[in-house]
Amino acid sequence: MKLSCLQENLKRGLAIVSHAVAGKSTLPVLSNILLASDGGRLRLAATNLEIGITSWIGAKIEEEGAITIPAKLFSDVVGSLPNDKINLSLDVRTQTLNLTCARFETNIKGVEASEFPTIPTIADRAPVALFPPDLLRAAIDQVAFAAATDDTRPILQGVQLRLRDNRATFAAADGFRLAQRVVELPEPVAEPQELIIPARALIELARIVGDGESSVEMIVTPGGGQVLFHTETVDLVSRLIDGKFPDVERVIPQSYLTRTVLDTQELTKAVKLASYFANASANIVRLQMEPGGELGPGHLTISANAAEVGDNKGQVDAMIHGENGQIALNVRFLADAIAAIPTPQVALETQTAQNPAVFRPVGADGYIHIVMPMTVR
Repeated sequence: MKLSCLQENLKRGLAIVSHAVAGKSTLPVLSNILLASDGGRLRLAATNLEIGITSWIGAKIEEEGAITIPAKLFSDVVGSLPNDKINLSLDVRTQTLNLTCARFETNIKGVEASEFPTIPTIADRAPVALFPPDLLRAAIDQVAFAAATDDTRPILQGVQLRLRDNRATFAAADGFRLAQRVVELPEPVAEPQELIIPARALIELARIVGDGESSVEMIVTPGGGQVLFHTETVDLVSRLIDGKFPDVERVIPQSYLTRTVLDTQELTKAVKLASYFANASANIVRLQMEPGGELGPGHLTISANAAEVGDNKGQVDAMIHGENGQIALNVRFLADAIAAIPTPQVALETQTAQNPAVFRPVGADGYIHIVMPMTVR
């Protein structure tokens, strides 16, 4: 293998794939990054057997070849080099990669490329669905954080993706909250699909999907065990989670007694202030909704009380339809729900103190976030 490329391109490519490098593994080669010439470009790939990321960068290929190199060492070396042309050449006999850039020369011992696991590619398979990159990234950002982080119920560590006609529905839940986003696809899907994709894989996908105009293609491997997201310069492969996802629609309340419309920024500030005290008292904040009358608008009172620290109470003006209401919520889940809503106003729909709180963006359809109430003794 003999080739040259720009330092900034190689650095960017390594940053993309390095998140899939295995931290600790019984297979030492999984701590490496694969470098291979591929159709006039340099292909970089990494996998931890859960997810695999492949990135292609522009390069001038003089001799074809492939090698795997220790990921951290290689990334550190490339990141420390000047922004100039890098020449890479491989000594096949010793499996040593020689790297020269400006007045620096480095030799790094590698492992044969044949020992690296095969990462599925798009081959000639037809995509199951096409996603505009900005829409895909927004949907993941609004949903994936609500998935469970512990492994007591592995199914909840995933995001359910339902494809039907020209709609894709993303849903995640951890037993205390639920986030769901529906997006319109540019083209209808050939047949309905239901997949459960690890949330971590989707968070990585949102990070690496560029601002390009070309669609992100989604392919499911023939055995149905893996999903592949493909763009012109990056592939991400992830295993799928087996099992049955909870019935999301059954959790979503169909009615409310009180609907409170609030300024998103004002609410964010009030919740942040209350959180300083709620953090010391099981994360509990109390929300009290009081409709306005002839004398003025309604308001939402947010309060937190920590016996050993103190207490805080804040008021936010609101348009309230319905009756007085109150509910206690986990302040972290409340802050996450508000942060996921991009509109200037947010609607909070409640029934009783024992029913879930429902958050929706005002003026934008397709997103719903549900937070289970906390019991206050």
